[in-house]
Amino acid sequence: MGFFNFLGGGSDTNVVKEYLEKGAVVLDVRTPAEWAEGQVEGSKLITLNDVPQSVNKIKAWNKPVVVVCRSGGRAGTALNYLTQAGIDAINGGAWQNAAI
Repeated sequence: MGFFNFLGGGSDTNVVKEYLEKGAVVLDVRTPAEWAEGQVEGSKLITLNDVPQSVNKIKAWNKPVVVVCRSGGRAGTALNYLTQAGIDAINGGAWQNAAI
């Protein structure tokens, strides 16, 4: 886990780009209202509160995951659930970071 992950801000944008190039799924953990304000095309919305019970669904994607939210804090919390479940995931920080 990098310095940015520790601070809750997300991974370096180069790491995010590498994950996206590997075919990663962008998992947005914001609220539906935040999602309606804008999102990464093709991303999946699973609110932070729903991540723990959605781990098996996320595992079934069989892809690396870039977790995003508004600033990276909630993505960091979701990342903990995913990595504990053995999912290859990174904190992408703010959702706009994955819109490249």
